[in-house]
Amino acid sequence: MRFDEAYSGNVFIRSHSNYMESKAVLYGMPMDWTVSYRPGSRFGPTRIREVSIGLEEYSAYLDKDLADLQYFDAGDIPLPFGNAQKSLDMIEEFVDKLLAAEKFPLGMGGEHLVSWPVMKAVARKYDDLSIIHFDAHTDLREHYEGEPLSHSTPIRKIAEHIGPKNVYSFGIRSGMKEEFEWAKEVGMHISKFEVLEPLKEILPTLAGRPVYVTIDIDVLDPAHAPGTGTVDCGGITSKELLASIHAIANSEVNVVGADLVEVAPIYDTSEMTANTASKLIREMLLGFVK
Repeated sequence: MRFDEAYSGNVFIRSHSNYMESKAVLYGMPMDWTVSYRPGSRFGPTRIREVSIGLEEYSAYLDKDLADLQYFDAGDIPLPFGNAQKSLDMIEEFVDKLLAAEKFPLGMGGEHLVSWPVMKAVARKYDDLSIIHFDAHTDLREHYEGEPLSHSTPIRKIAEHIGPKNVYSFGIRSGMKEEFEWAKEVGMHISKFEVLEPLKEILPTLAGRPVYVTIDIDVLDPAHAPGTGTVDCGGITSKELLASIHAIANSEVNVVGADLVEVAPIYDTSEMTANTASKLIREMLLGFVK
């Protein structure tokens, strides 16, 4: 992809046209090749951009405005339909280029497997990386029905890559018994059901460390985010997720990248999920990019 000119399609509100002068780059990863239930998240990035026009540019939470932040919307990576491995390779190469240019990468999915090559690229640049993971599901399987490239495997992959004790999962309420047992055996932190309060306890221990934040929109209860592939009741509210983003933004951790995945517009008839995701993206831009 070229970065010398603005993306010609719809862009997220207040995107700047100059890549070189931008601190952060927003990009889409339109892949849902491995989902095990309902497909459609490959259309998530486009819809999040489209509904962003309804956002205020000012965050009352952070007292910051998008007008004061230079970020570039690079559009969607043109991934080859159905080819999971090549798609992951393209995502990793794309993010490598952003990191080499000292840009803050903020990705939009797409299924959660797209986070794996991004986290791998970030771990290559930053020593002592930690992952903060918000999700309804553990995503700790080694494979799904024999397939290691699955949206149920990315957290297992990054945990094995950087060490399980460097991965912190919050809001988890679904997964195989073996996944929870593995996490316990290897010392990985999993907070079942809750997010904000256990996150506040963990953040001081990560002060000064590089942190990558990955958010699966299904950490929210389906009442707040029905437009996703694998809905799971019993989740947190959008208010708590916003507060969690702000807790990270106001902490001493060094956020070096982030993503938000699994928005599936076809199931989002009220557009509640896309609009929520759009606001979350705004708060991450304003809160994480220093």
